[in-house]
Amino acid sequence: MKNQLPDNPTARDNFKNANLLIIDDNPDHGILMKDTINQCLPEVKTALVSSETEALFFLNQCRTEEWNYPKLILLDLYLPEPQNGWRLLEQIKAMPAAMGKIPVVLLSQSSSQTDVAEAYQRGCSSYLVKPRLASDWIRYFQTLRTYWWETVTLPKIEISLF
Repeated sequence: MKNQLPDNPTARDNFKNANLLIIDDNPDHGILMKDTINQCLPEVKTALVSSETEALFFLNQCRTEEWNYPKLILLDLYLPEPQNGWRLLEQIKAMPAAMGKIPVVLLSQSSSQTDVAEAYQRGCSSYLVKPRLASDWIRYFQTLRTYWWETVTLPKIEISLF
C-alpha cells in the first residue's frame, strides 16, 4: 500500500519528523498495530512499548532527544487493567509543556460508555474501540492517517532545555 503525501501545508508539517508511540501490553495487538501503521503510514516512525514503565522511560528519554518526540500516542486503556491506562494518561497529560500536549488516542476492546466518558474527562483526544478482525485494522489506520496526519493540525514540538 503506497501513500503519497497530500499537497497541503498541514499534512506536510504533520509528517515532518513524524513519530508515533504505541503503548499496548498485548504483544499480538502491538505487533499488528505497528505492522499495519507501517503499511498505512510509511512516512511515520513507530515505537512500541508494552507497559507503563516502558512508556514513561521512552517519553522521559524523548525529553533529551527531542527529534524522537511522538506527534501522536496510541494508548491501550487496559494495560492490563484500566487503572494502569488511566494512570498513564494522567501522567502523560501532567508532563511539562510540549510532552503534555501530545494528543493521546485511547484504544480499547471496551465499548462501555463509562470508559468512553471517563476517557474524555481525563483528557484523551479520541477513543477508539479496537476492531476484532485483522482486516479491519487497515481501514482503521487509513482513517487514522486521514484524520490525524492529513486533516488536523498537530501541535508543534517546541523544546526548551532551560
